[in-house]
Amino acid sequence: MGKRRGPPRAVCLHLAGELLAVARGLKPALLYDCNCAGAAELQSYLEELQGLGFPTQGLHILEIGENSLIVLPEHVCRHLEQVLLGTIVFVDVSSSQLHPSICSLDQLQDLKALVAEIITHLQGPRRNQSLAVSCSRLRSSDWNLCTVFGILLGYPVPYTFHMNQGDDNCLAQTPLRVFTARISWLRGQPPVLLYSFSVPESLFPSLRNILNTWEKDLRTRCRTQNDFTDLSISSEIVTLPAVAL
Repeated sequence: MGKRRGPPRAVCLHLAGELLAVARGLKPALLYDCNCAGAAELQSYLEELQGLGFPTQGLHILEIGENSLIVLPEHVCRHLEQVLLGTIVFVDVSSSQLHPSICSLDQLQDLKALVAEIITHLQGPRRNQSLAVSCSRLRSSDWNLCTVFGILLGYPVPYTFHMNQGDDNCLAQTPLRVFTARISWLRGQPPVLLYSFSVPESLFPSLRNILNTWEKDLRTRCRTQNDFTDLSISSEIVTLPAVAL
């Protein structure tokens, strides 16, 4: 992440805040999208942060396809184990459907096996605490990355769709309730974005309990740490001509 190509200072500060949120267990993963830095550059950046006293010890860079996620293996494995127990549901937005519909992980057996595979993969880095920052790669040629990333990022209601129907979906012109969770970190700086996800407004009544449980759990985790304050969770309804997943 050299000086010439590095992100602006404000972006770096927000990135550091998101990394701290991962380290403190407030979010299971961070999808890095600030620039085209690879795993080696990210590893160097995280080790530089550790040299400045930042708690990056034990963080792991997980490469999936062309994407890099930063996780704390212990935390993300715990989250994925809860996913296998049915703590989240999915919204099927396949283009063949007239409207989005709710489905469970038990209806998505291939995805269930994939979640178990990710847990097994990450248990290696979890056992090896000698590395300041470790890296690994997962083969993902036939994965639905939209759904996988939704799970890894801690969304309570990830979207899914049938891969054999392409990337189109049935969310166009569908009212969506967009949830945003932010939390304060440095005085004088904008709050850190923890989560941003949406659910179809038509399904919101059926998803209310899942969403309430997610919010309660997040607020509980926020109370167990001292780096962040003033968690704010808001929602708004938007309707878009097209939705890219």
